[in-house]
Amino acid sequence: MNKVNAVVMSGVLITFLGVGGMGGTVFGQTVYRVTDEHGNITFTDNPGRGGEALELTPLPSLPPALKSAMSSSSETTPAAMRPRGKPGQPFMPYDHFSIALPQQGARLTERSTAVEVAIAPPLREDHQVRLLVNGEISQTALHSDVFWLTGLPAGQHELQAELLDSSQRLQHRTPAVTITVP
Repeated sequence: MNKVNAVVMSGVLITFLGVGGMGGTVFGQTVYRVTDEHGNITFTDNPGRGGEALELTPLPSLPPALKSAMSSSSETTPAAMRPRGKPGQPFMPYDHFSIALPQQGARLTERSTAVEVAIAPPLREDHQVRLLVNGEISQTALHSDVFWLTGLPAGQHELQAELLDSSQRLQHRTPAVTITVP
């Protein structure tokens, strides 16, 4: 997927979220549409980057099957009880970072799906996650652990999530999850 398609897909995500598509329960929040000096459009939840404010409306709750799969996930260890890394070790302030849904080998019944990234402890305020489909950026980085993919073409697709730090540097990537679209 090229850069233009990635931007269009991001716009589709924001539009879809704005009109109340399926996904996790999200409270209304402001997202900023930023156009850089080269005409590239990105979306951010950081007001410091400027741009046009877009107010997202709350989304409905998760479908029952997705909600039950999420509720069966294990509890996380509080940050105060987790061992701390030593200086010089790889950046990873998280005990767990993987795609929880859809699961490896899932066969979708539709050409769209929610993608949930399991992150423990919860995503830090200054970190963001972006979604890759077949190695290409599909969703721009957001402070979110749930994404919505629409319009997936038929065939197999490889999903990965990437963790970006406060300087937008790639710090971690999930193992690939392969799904099949009818």
